[in-house]
Amino acid sequence: MEEMKPILFIDFDGTLCHDRFWRSIDASSFEKIQNFLFGENKSMVNEWMRGVHTSEHINQLLSKELNIPFEKVWNIFVTDCENMNVPKDVLIRIENLKKDFHTILITDNMDCFTRFTVPALKLNSYFDSIINSFDNKKFKSDDGGNIFLQAVNEHGSKVEESILMDNSKGACNTFSKLGGATRFVSSDKPLAFWLENLENELVRT
Repeated sequence: MEEMKPILFIDFDGTLCHDRFWRSIDASSFEKIQNFLFGENKSMVNEWMRGVHTSEHINQLLSKELNIPFEKVWNIFVTDCENMNVPKDVLIRIENLKKDFHTILITDNMDCFTRFTVPALKLNSYFDSIINSFDNKKFKSDDGGNIFLQAVNEHGSKVEESILMDNSKGACNTFSKLGGATRFVSSDKPLAFWLENLENELVRT
């Protein structure tokens, strides 16, 4: 029977990692991608994170928009996904917290995260489980944060004893309304700060 422990939810983008897609492409193309995808077509990005579009479809659109061969755009994209910079010392600290928490990486993200980033960085070995909106078709704040409650119930945990570390004020607000504790990640108080804070709390108790 699974041991009853609180859950430590940790976000990915802007919390555990700050790298961007297509960061290895030339500066001019990168700027065009940002404007086209994250400016003019932000609704498409949200659909991508909800499982409506695949990475192949998005890269085909960019290939036409930039007039760059699909293979070039695709290869850069996949390579960048596989080489996201996540501090190893932070991952080890998260892994060490498994004795006190069910550690869950929860992210509003794309198929490429599950397909390329997770296996390349071996994230499954540092977290007990990973929840990606592309796979679940739900954002963290959908339905009042129901995705959090599902995870809590699956592990036999209590939301009041669980923690979310996230750089999204919206996600933190959602989790707070459910009764959970939040640690808002920022440049002043990055993830490493909150993990150390949590480690110190555990030592005191």
